[in-house]
Amino acid sequence: MARVLVVGAGLTGSACAALLRRVVLGRIAVWDKARGAGGRMNTSRSVRDAACTADLGAQYITLETERAGPHRSFYEELLSHGILKLLTAPIEGMVVKEGSCNYMAPQGISSVVKFYLKQSAGADVFYEQHVTHISLRDGKWEVSRKMGPTEQFDIVILTMPVPQILQLQGDIVNIINESQKQQLQSASYSSRYALGLFYEAGTQIDVPWAAQYITDNPCIRFISIDNKKRNIESPEIGPSVVVHTTVMFGSEHLDSDPAEVQQLILSHLERIVPSLPKPASIKYQKWRYSQLSCIFLSFLSLLPKPALPSRLPLGQCCCCLISILRFTSAALGCTDSVRYGHSAFIRY
Repeated sequence: MARVLVVGAGLTGSACAALLRRVVLGRIAVWDKARGAGGRMNTSRSVRDAACTADLGAQYITLETERAGPHRSFYEELLSHGILKLLTAPIEGMVVKEGSCNYMAPQGISSVVKFYLKQSAGADVFYEQHVTHISLRDGKWEVSRKMGPTEQFDIVILTMPVPQILQLQGDIVNIINESQKQQLQSASYSSRYALGLFYEAGTQIDVPWAAQYITDNPCIRFISIDNKKRNIESPEIGPSVVVHTTVMFGSEHLDSDPAEVQQLILSHLERIVPSLPKPASIKYQKWRYSQLSCIFLSFLSLLPKPALPSRLPLGQCCCCLISILRFTSAALGCTDSVRYGHSAFIRY
């Protein structure tokens, strides 16, 4: 029975595993180097109250209806299961494109990834698996990791950020041809920081908005009263605030001391929202690979002959899934037609 490895348990990796389960007969494994699923679809919990959560990565999902086409089934599935709901909370400064719809995740943005991993029932999902080497051995891909034994797979799908793909060692270094390598190297990422501020139940945050884009601050770009954004306002659950920095601030302080960066962000936040209460706890997050800032390649699929899909428009997330399925199904000789695709924008 064929074995397929998906490296990365973020949105692309989890959705890929779920859709492969529907069309591919074989064993599917998902490895991620983090301690849990989500990637940039990250929802963090307060250390004092697990019910108090905050989306530190993607904030909402935008569907451009004129581009959705047959891929609308993705949204319909997530909406029908209550994973996504229409974003109705007031967000100041948000530019709404005509014909587009914005959705939020009531249970946190990571619930989208968890939904897809659940849909991949039967897949072997393992965390803290840091892939270091990929080589060809007798027609199969031999994958090495920092901890754990080497394993062999028929197909390996890499969905992590491109710089991490380029850091891999082994035969993959020479198997990727110069043209493919140039395409991968053309990918460019912006970086930013995020803070999650968690409060005790009963704390009042008196602002007229659920979220706000900031245009006149060198440090902060976005602030969200996260529970309000997700329409979760209960006297039994403490509120949470999410702060995202500007790209310039993230770039300038990328390798700075975390404590100093956190204090800088908090000082700017106090100037913008001076009435904000003192939080019970704070979660600090550095997004080194926050958003792609150029035309890019979304995934690398290692078949007997490595293949790369066409370039994809800036900001488009997971539209490469249809290509992944076609590559993989063809390689494994599957005859089932592939009827899935995706076109979404993830907002940070």
